[in-house]
Amino acid sequence: MKTLLSCIHIIVAVLMIVVVLLQQRRQGGFSGVFGGGTQADSGQWQRFTPLTKITIVLAIVFMITSFFIVFLN
Repeated sequence: MKTLLSCIHIIVAVLMIVVVLLQQRRQGGFSGVFGGGTQADSGQWQRFTPLTKITIVLAIVFMITSFFIVFLN
C-alpha cells in the first residue's frame, strides 16, 4: 500500500511540475500574487484556465497523498 501511494505521489509531483512550467506568466505583480481583485466574484472557478484548474487538482491530490504517506509511517 505504501509503495503504491509513494508511486502515485511521485507521479503527481512530476505532473504538477510539468503543468506549472507550461503555464503562461501573468503581469499581475503583487496584486496578482495575493489575489488582487474583488472577492465578490462568485464565478471565479469558471474564469480559471484549464492548466490552472489542473494545477489546483494536482496540488490537492499531492497534499492528500502526503498526509496518507505520513500517517502510514
